[in-house]
Amino acid sequence: MLESLIEDRDFAKMMKKHMQELMSILFQKDQNFGILCKIEDVTFNPELPDDMNAEFRPLTLFFLAGYTFETAQIEDDMLIFEAGFGSDNFGSVVAVPLLSILQIIVDETPIFINIAVEKEDVKEKEKSEVDENGVKNSMASFLSNPENSKFLKKK
Repeated sequence: MLESLIEDRDFAKMMKKHMQELMSILFQKDQNFGILCKIEDVTFNPELPDDMNAEFRPLTLFFLAGYTFETAQIEDDMLIFEAGFGSDNFGSVVAVPLLSILQIIVDETPIFINIAVEKEDVKEKEKSEVDENGVKNSMASFLSNPENSKFLKKK
């Protein structure tokens, strides 16, 4: 039961909306916060050097304060902010899909926990595979009947 709920598209939309509203309040109140997110879904522009990328764990905490907080915004279901990394403060624009954010943290306390799992890509991929297999199976069935050869163009 829980698995079907957390994978439900409507549940994911609700979690995303709630997260956006919560972050909007935090922005309005100038409240710094952290996000714990899945690093595999995060993009950096420009890309970080390989040695910096290697330091990230699968679940990574970004703390939005100071300049990073001031540049933060929500756009197209993404939390976007500028940050500096490493001892040289390598600058990059960070884009985090909202549903990749697992927690929002204020003063070391999680104030939001996201358990939704977005399955859109998997469903689209499965649908595409089914469509391709259906076309192949249909063509194989068509070609297996010798009487259908009259419908084929001769080269």
